[in-house]
Formats: sequence, structure tokens, C-alpha cells
Amino acid sequence: EPIGGVPLLRRQALAALTTGCPVLVTLPEGNEPRRAALEGLALHVETVPDATEGMAASLRHITRQLSPGQSLGLLLPDVPGISAGDILTILDTFRAEGETRPTRAGAKGSDIPGTPLFLPHDLARSLGTLTGDDGGRALLKGKTRLLRFPDDRAIRDLDTPEDWAAWRAETNTPD
Repeated sequence: EPIGGVPLLRRQALAALTTGCPVLVTLPEGNEPRRAALEGLALHVETVPDATEGMAASLRHITRQLSPGQSLGLLLPDVPGISAGDILTILDTFRAEGETRPTRAGAKGSDIPGTPLFLPHDLARSLGTLTGDDGGRALLKGKTRLLRFPDDRAIRDLDTPEDWAAWRAETNTPD
């Protein structure tokens, strides 16, 4: 889905690249439009053969890519309100605490966890055992520092055409 003429996946990848961290994007087999949206960016695209299983398949794949001691940041591609500055805010807090406690974005007045999320190495590696589409919620429950933004941008994901239409109308955002 484009925002201002730029595919959201590319926009989010560009925002992630501003951190200076290595960026890895997981995609299902095929899916040429998504791959084309990432062309020319200084990132790595990995194919997840069992992607139909859900988010856990990508997380298992990602955790196998981690170097010893390397932390992990996660940014979902369907949360268009997150900016490069938002990612850096969460990352800076995570680093200030010595990369020892999971840190993620949330929304004011809500306990719903959002994105981005940064995880210390040991906890990130434990995501390698997940199955299904849970994304590790149970594993992270009660362990995560939640930084709440003043609006819902960290938790507002757009999964349907109706979600997109409502978001565009509320934010006056062009295609």
C-alpha cells in the first residue's frame, strides 16, 4: 500500500535504516512486488519458506541470523504511523538501559504492546522456539518496558482495505 507514492514496506525499511543497525526483511517465497519495493536499499531480504504459519516462522528465521550477543529490533510493516524518529526513541531507551530489558512502543492510556520492539540477545534467541502467529506475547509478558506515545501510532496496524481507508481519512494521508 503506498503512502505519498512510496510503498509502506519501503518506507518502513528506510526508517529502520536510519538507526545504522543492520536491517533484515523477511518475506514469503515469491512475492515479487514486495521484493521490488525494497530494491536498491542497503538491507538483506530473507525468504521464509514456512511463512504461511505466521509471525513465529519469521521470528524463528531471524533468530538464527543473530550473531553472538547481538540484540534484535522488530518493526512490523503494517504500522504506518511509526517514523524513523520513533524507532530511534525506542532504540535510544533500550541502549541507555544497557540492552538488558525488552523495550517497545505503546499508546498513551493503553497497555497494548506495539512496535518497534527491541530485545536483548538471550530473550531474542528464545523466540526461535515459537509456533503460530503469537509473536512471543506470552514470552514477553511482564518483562517489557513500554514507552507510550501520545497517540495510537505504535499499535495501529492496517490489515484490511477498510483499515486503510479509515486511517487515510483520519490522517489526511495521500496514496
